Amino acid sequence: MASYDIHIKGGTIVDGTRTPRFRGDVWIKDGKIAKIGGRADGESAQVIDADGLIVAPGFVDLHTHYDAQIRWDPWCTISAYHGVTSVVLGNCGFGFVPVKPDFRDRSMLTMTRTEAIPYESMKQGMKWDWETVPEYLDSLDRSPLGVNCIQYMPTASLMTYVMGLEKAKAGEPASAAEKAEMKRILAEGMDAGLCGFSIQRLGENSVQGDYDGTPMVTDIMHDEDILALAEVLAERDEGFIQITQGSGDIKADLAFLEQLAAVARRPILHNAVAPSRKNPEVHRRPLRWVDKCREQGLPIYAQCGTGRAGFAFTLEHWNLYDASPAWRAVTTGSKEEKIAKMQDPELRRALIDEAEEADRRLQVIQAGVGGDPKGLVIQGVNRQANMQQYVGKSVGEIAEAEGKNPIEVMLDLSLMGDLNVEFLGPDKGSNADFMAEMMNDSPYAIPGVSDGGAHTKFFTGGSYTTDFLTWLVRDEGKVTLEEAHFRLSNLPAKAAGFRDRGTLEEGRAADVVVYELEELAIDPPWIGSVEYDLPGGEWRRVQRAKGYDKIIVNGVVTFDNGECTGDTPGKLLRHGRA
Repeated sequence: MASYDIHIKGGTIVDGTRTPRFRGDVWIKDGKIAKIGGRADGESAQVIDADGLIVAPGFVDLHTHYDAQIRWDPWCTISAYHGVTSVVLGNCGFGFVPVKPDFRDRSMLTMTRTEAIPYESMKQGMKWDWETVPEYLDSLDRSPLGVNCIQYMPTASLMTYVMGLEKAKAGEPASAAEKAEMKRILAEGMDAGLCGFSIQRLGENSVQGDYDGTPMVTDIMHDEDILALAEVLAERDEGFIQITQGSGDIKADLAFLEQLAAVARRPILHNAVAPSRKNPEVHRRPLRWVDKCREQGLPIYAQCGTGRAGFAFTLEHWNLYDASPAWRAVTTGSKEEKIAKMQDPELRRALIDEAEEADRRLQVIQAGVGGDPKGLVIQGVNRQANMQQYVGKSVGEIAEAEGKNPIEVMLDLSLMGDLNVEFLGPDKGSNADFMAEMMNDSPYAIPGVSDGGAHTKFFTGGSYTTDFLTWLVRDEGKVTLEEAHFRLSNLPAKAAGFRDRGTLEEGRAADVVVYELEELAIDPPWIGSVEYDLPGGEWRRVQRAKGYDKIIVNGVVTFDNGECTGDTPGKLLRHGRA
């Protein structure tokens, strides 16, 4: 008689392959799917009654920034609350490796701004015991992990390590020797288990700048330096590339992506495609381009922004208007410096004068975070400042009543409230037809772009998996359950080179979610609650989940009815496997 660790009994199996759902049992042993279907042929240490529940592969989140958080939160919440069992670290070219010991603090300051990760949390929560990529991966491997992870080479860290910050910031191309050294370090990292490299290139007015307001070094990186790194992947015939571009010249950006794909001959994740509410060409145009690239043999995938998480922010922490030089100037520096700048008549005038041009530059980010300032709603105020009369009103309403420009209202209210006034992005609604069209019609469209671990005080993108299932599958009925699990698990696993995950098949890793579709919900549903659970007493916004009966990683239950078990069975996946 066989013996098993877990028997998932009587569930509806959606295996991630697009095979029609079927009722059956799943047996797990030694972290693997040992058997699917048929009758019990042995005893099991644990039996999970899945009658009336969906049994599916754990979700794969390709776009996260848990590089710091994973050191103090092995489960990478918020994502883990919502069934994510595998994450990719080091997106957008940002991270903490390679890094010289005297550059550690500066690298944390960078992440404080560009990904809005609290500095004090990093300072207290990260225990630095690496410099090189192999040392970093060994450190990650030694750490307790509640999810599986793979790691990009963060290109910004690589450039700074080899070229020095001053030269990299000057926008100079790498010398021949520097280029060779960057290639050597990438190859060394790939030998040690990196999955490829990542890069953000958004130009001088990057929407995600450095802590001092300057562009990230990759934002102004030269084509030939990026292509040199792509040659490493081509020579090895392994790895993939994540890239976010936005120079303002769409044709030039797409042409470079085609060149990059031709040189690397490896998968490229193009970030990000998101639908508008009214114009279908916003998503159809880039997806047609991806199809054209595929016809030419260029292995490009579209990473699509599918989450609908709300956002709320104060001007003490906000950084997502960085594409505007005037906003960037006002919102960089210490809290005291920000207050002084917001009182400066010239800087205030610059914000207003630049508004129209800034609106054009900010169109993409505003599509995700709520549009121009007049639509923002005052959600919270400093009670000591006697400001309760503003709560619930929009910036536009207040501006009209007081005869001010909306930007003046934002600044004045923030100053009155010691920068503690909270602006809420309104729920503008989303187009389910357009979102479903992306997921149903494009073979290479991957849902997500959670940004998990980043912008922790603004929004909660890690809930995108639950949102996908409740909104597009259950409530709207526009995506089948089979298609949803293919997109949430199988397709991203294939694109990112996961060797044995993304589907429920015998012999594959036992990363499994067991949930009740009708009970599935995001809690709370819009912007998340505030929880002081980060190192250093820092807070973040959190959205938990309802309806997940069990979340299993490598054959071990990590969440039981929404409660973390404390187990850390996750693995660092070198070359895509444990």
